[in-house]
Amino acid sequence: MKFSLEKFRISESEEIDLRKWDPDDTSGIPEKKSDAKGEIEDLKQKLAELQEVLYAEHKHKILIVLQGMDAAGKDSTIKTIFDGVNPEGVRVSNFKQPTQEELDHDFLWRIHKDAPGKGEIMIFNRSHYESVLVEKVHNLTPKKTEELRYGEINDFERMLTNEGTTLLKFFLHISEAVQKKKFEERLDDPAKEWKFSQSDLAERSYWKEYMKAYEKMLEMTGTRWAPWYVVPSNHKWFRDFIVVSAIVEELEKLQMSYPKLGEREKKSAEESIGMK
Repeated sequence: MKFSLEKFRISESEEIDLRKWDPDDTSGIPEKKSDAKGEIEDLKQKLAELQEVLYAEHKHKILIVLQGMDAAGKDSTIKTIFDGVNPEGVRVSNFKQPTQEELDHDFLWRIHKDAPGKGEIMIFNRSHYESVLVEKVHNLTPKKTEELRYGEINDFERMLTNEGTTLLKFFLHISEAVQKKKFEERLDDPAKEWKFSQSDLAERSYWKEYMKAYEKMLEMTGTRWAPWYVVPSNHKWFRDFIVVSAIVEELEKLQMSYPKLGEREKKSAEESIGMK
């Protein structure tokens, strides 16, 4: 049975109730967990090969957006999936609380300057969606401004795709219980303790409000040109499988190839180094 990502993809307006999306879901994969992990390694190798061609061809741009609650696994996803990829063609931007300079500009200003160039994979660890998540939950912007921003985000993403960018957006969906477990692990593990912040606990108290904000985000910004993937993320291996599968699938659609030297240029080079 061929695995399909369709059930996880939101590409047009539909009413979203995250209570109906099980973060424990591991369905659709007939293999055992151990077999799936082997498949992940194969997909990571394929990703590394495709990224090399992407960088060499220097034609397409890839933007990967990762959103999720604290401890949803954004850092872990990046580390696991891209550990074998040539770092020369991959960048990561982490959008935290905006600086005063960023606040002095429109909310997309700091985002646009980090958009990928040709041949690049850019990964947003959090993104422009913070402006319709954190600000919505904490009532930092008027309702009218919030509604306008959904349209501005869609227009921005459409402009990027019109200019040759492939967008892949992943909402890493975990349960409140799993987040609690992750926080406890951070406190118990000296190697993870640095990740813990009191602000994490403060934001956790707004769990229901964040779920509503994410539902609205998915409803308003899942588009044909920039669909969302709701990724069940209680199980790391399944999360990684969905994300790397989606990335490889989209890269393969680009039908990329290594650039070739012109016949005359190649002949001249061969003669210069004594091949002929």
